[in-house]
Amino acid sequence: MESEQQLNAPWLIAAWPGMGAVAISAGYYLMAKLGMHLLAEFPAREFFDLERVDVKDGLILTGALPRSRLFLWQDPARNHDLIVFIGEAQPSAKGAAFCAKLVGFAHKLRVQRVFTFAAMASQMRPEHESRVFGAAIDRDTLEDFKRLELHMLEDAQISGLNGVLLGVAADSGMKGGCLLGEIPHVFSQFPFPKASLAVLKAFGAMAAISIDFKELQSQSRQVEKGLEEFLHRLENSVGTPGAPPVAAEEAEPEKPLLRLSGSDKQRLEELFAKARNDRSLSYELKQELDRLKVFQEYEDRFLDLFKQAG
Repeated sequence: MESEQQLNAPWLIAAWPGMGAVAISAGYYLMAKLGMHLLAEFPAREFFDLERVDVKDGLILTGALPRSRLFLWQDPARNHDLIVFIGEAQPSAKGAAFCAKLVGFAHKLRVQRVFTFAAMASQMRPEHESRVFGAAIDRDTLEDFKRLELHMLEDAQISGLNGVLLGVAADSGMKGGCLLGEIPHVFSQFPFPKASLAVLKAFGAMAAISIDFKELQSQSRQVEKGLEEFLHRLENSVGTPGAPPVAAEEAEPEKPLLRLSGSDKQRLEELFAKARNDRSLSYELKQELDRLKVFQEYEDRFLDLFKQAG
């Protein structure tokens, strides 16, 4: 890689789909607002097997394997360059081997710290502030978490590669940790951007980088209002739901691809054109793709926006 020798004290953030879409939404937002560009991609066939095929209009389409890509932002203030890893899915097997490959790649780039983002489900209400919990693999990162007044995760587990990656990183002598954004357990399968916002604010403060949160704040308020209204209706009909807090990550259920109207397609093309000219606008495009439930169909095209350095 040409820029390998030019990276300045880089940090790696790894994000996969999971509860509340906390990690993946935070990863995409960071990519969009910092104008990152594609750095590398891991071959899918090394870790993934074809498990299904898609059918459209009666025809079976060629199956596509989940993609695993890394994106780079070089900090003009020369604090920490950032590398964001976006995984479309976690491998069902060979998870530790996958993490070892990612950590080995990080070592080659002289990455100083490795972070994962995740969700912490609790009995919070949508209107409450999302707390950020921290779990570190070294004392320096632990002290950084305490300085930011994060809640330390105690007597819990971090499931999936969000935890495994950090275990592999710790074994290799690296530093880092996991930031977990709090979500309402009753809505754990719904995107909860308030938790992504809380995680990114904590990470931004620790990394000393400036991030424009305007769009994510607006999205958080809209989702909060909708979920709180729904919860009030639910409580009035069946009583107050409740369950003990857990720290875990589960894959979101897949959504069927939907047919788009002509106006929706035109709107998407306009947003793609805007994002090509200014990648900081790409999160607006992602919000629209999520609203229309077609992000899976457009994901490769969306990420192609980040192939060239700005």
